[in-house]
Amino acid sequence: MKHIFFVEDDLSLINGLTYAMRKEGYEITVARTSLEADRLWGNGKYDLVILDVSLPDGSGFDFCKKIRVVSRVPIMFLTAADEETDIIMGLDIGADDYITKPFKLAVFLSRINALLRRSDNFSQPDTELSSNGITIQMLKGEGYKNGEPLELTSGEYKLLCLFMENPNVVLSAEQILGRLWDCEGNFIDNKTLTVYIRRLRMKIEDDPGKPEKIVTVRGRGYKWRT
Repeated sequence: MKHIFFVEDDLSLINGLTYAMRKEGYEITVARTSLEADRLWGNGKYDLVILDVSLPDGSGFDFCKKIRVVSRVPIMFLTAADEETDIIMGLDIGADDYITKPFKLAVFLSRINALLRRSDNFSQPDTELSSNGITIQMLKGEGYKNGEPLELTSGEYKLLCLFMENPNVVLSAEQILGRLWDCEGNFIDNKTLTVYIRRLRMKIEDDPGKPEKIVTVRGRGYKWRT
């Protein structure tokens, strides 16, 4: 049974979603404040974290950052904060998905299933990826450039894995978003993907202004060139 940690202060939303998730067979632990979330996070082992951004005593963004220091557990933001800057911030600090309210229950449950499925795929690899001086040790979830560790967010790590698993293959923006975030709406768009690409290039390219690893194929998408 997968264990979901749900951090949300809206009691009506908690009651409705915990009922729906438990009906799907998930075990649910709920925290309604940042303080309670800190305590319960330390006392449990979770397969997925669902976070609201606005909590009575703090920010879901801050709690996400704390988690990412110690864990690669999948994180989903479920929030009314729907500004593009909020979405980019959430994904940039390590969230794997970002759903804005209001939302459809079926889509919400589908996205949970997708995150857990991808997490299982990423956590049970049997190979190492290596090219262009970049190495991914998939069993550990770590990346290296010329032997030096790369400080990658969860989204950057998954994006890099996707490129390295498809060398010399042009991937459209739609393919990338569909593979990494199961995009079913407007919660992430090409502009956000461009931010991810730019920041990943800053970490892996010798000259980010003239990328040689992740190259843009005009009018088609991006390619990991080997």
